[in-house]
Amino acid sequence: MSDKEQQVSRRQFLNYTLMGVGGFLAATVATPMLGFAIDPILKVGGDENMVAVGDISEFGKDYKRVDFKLTIKDGWAEYDRVYSAWVRVLDNGEVQALSPVCTHLGCTVQWSPDEHPNQFYCPCHDGLYDENGINLPNTPPTAPLAVYQYEVREDGKLYLGQAISREELG
Repeated sequence: MSDKEQQVSRRQFLNYTLMGVGGFLAATVATPMLGFAIDPILKVGGDENMVAVGDISEFGKDYKRVDFKLTIKDGWAEYDRVYSAWVRVLDNGEVQALSPVCTHLGCTVQWSPDEHPNQFYCPCHDGLYDENGINLPNTPPTAPLAVYQYEVREDGKLYLGQAISREELG
């Protein structure tokens, strides 16, 4: 090859230079935006979605109401939200943790063994659930109460997580 064929013209030099600088600037701008977009995917979830609500020995066959705070991650935002649960331990040792949110209008249901024996009562529209949180026929609730994910760990503590509707459980 001759020297003339190997030389780069001014036009080619400017073209290569502008493409290199433009590519560098585009990468400089795009990298932080890409990191911002995929950051929630790369975060490893831990035990922050389960919260200790007490020692398992504190719960018996009767329902006990507990309040607890969960950290909610919504994309890039994190915030604490207070939840409540009706918790009891069944004869077979299984934990039953029910959400107190009525499935009809979102009112708070109460465990009232005196007024409504072995039933949850929703004062908004006289809704009733049985002792397992199943909505009773001919009352306003449209579905059973949601159940909380739970774990009893080796240290004897009861941990609660998110409430899941029974339809999602299958």
